[in-house]
Amino acid sequence: MSDNPYATSFGGQMSGAVNYGTETAADLVKDTTTATFAQDVIEASRQQPVLVDFWAPWCGPCKQLTPIIEKVIKEAGGRVKLVKMNIDDHPSIAGQLGIQSIPAVIAFVGGRPADGFMGALPESQVRAFIDKVAGPADADQKAEIAAILEEAKTLLAQHDIGGAADLFGAILQAEPDNAAALAGMAQCMIAAGQLDNARQILASAPEEAAADPAIAAVRKQLEQIEEARKLGDPQALEQALAADPDDHAARLKLAKIRNVEGNRDAAADHLLTIMKRDRTFEDDAARRELLQFFEVWGPKDPATIAARRKLSSILFS
Repeated sequence: MSDNPYATSFGGQMSGAVNYGTETAADLVKDTTTATFAQDVIEASRQQPVLVDFWAPWCGPCKQLTPIIEKVIKEAGGRVKLVKMNIDDHPSIAGQLGIQSIPAVIAFVGGRPADGFMGALPESQVRAFIDKVAGPADADQKAEIAAILEEAKTLLAQHDIGGAADLFGAILQAEPDNAAALAGMAQCMIAAGQLDNARQILASAPEEAAADPAIAAVRKQLEQIEEARKLGDPQALEQALAADPDDHAARLKLAKIRNVEGNRDAAADHLLTIMKRDRTFEDDAARRELLQFFEVWGPKDPATIAARRKLSSILFS
C-alpha cells in the first residue's frame, strides 16, 4: 500500500510516488585509477559534473576534507559525483594536470576541467563550490518538479487518471503547497467521478495556494458540474432544438451539459451559435458563459484556442 496520502486506486494499482534521484551513495562516490580515469571522469562528466579529489594517505588536510566533501556530495542528491584518486598509487593524471599540492579538487564538466580548489575548505565553501559547478539545489528540484507536472497534465489529458494522480501525488509529497499539483489531483478525482474527494483536496489547500488561478478553475469546474446536473435530459434538449433552433435557453443548457461531459468543442459551438443569432439573449449570456469555460479549460487548451478564434470573428467582423 502506498504511503502517499493522495494515492487513490482508479481501477489499477498505483505506486503513489516518483523517485527524484535513484543513484545510491556508492554511485555518487568512488575511487578511480589511471586506467579507469577516462571512463569514470571524462565520459561521466558529459552526463553530469564530476569532482576529482586528488589525495594521498599521508596527507593530513586530505583526511579533513574527505568526510566534508563526501557528506556534501551525498546531500546534493545526484547533481554531481565525486571520484577520488590516490596520487601515490596513480601519479600520472595529477602530473598531467599540474597538481603540485594536495588536497586538490578539480571539477570536470562536459569532458573537460572546468573549475577547482586546493586545500581543506570548510563545508560551507565546499557546498558553494558544488552549487557553482552544478547549479543551486532548489533550481534543480524546481526544474524537475515542473517537468513532472507537465507530464502529469499530459497523462490527465490522455485520460490516464491513475498515472496522472501518481505524479501529482509525488509532487505533493515534495511540495505539499504546490497549487498546480493540488488542482491536478482534484481534477483526477473529478475525472474518476469522486467529486467529494475533489472538494476535500481543494478545502485542504493552504490559504496562499487557495488563491491560485489553478485552484479557482477547479472550483469553477465543480460548480459547473453541479449546475449541469440540474439542467435536465440532454436528449430532450436536443429534441427541443431540432423543433426550434432559436430556443436559446435550451441551447445554453445543452452547452453547459456538453461542457461537463468533456465535449468542449460542441459546448463552445452551441454558445457561439447563440451569439451569432442573438447577442442580446439574457444580456449576452452565451459570451459570458464561454469566458467561464475558458477559465476552466485554460488558455492553452485546443478547445479554448479554437473557440477564441471563432469568438473574435463574431465580435470583430
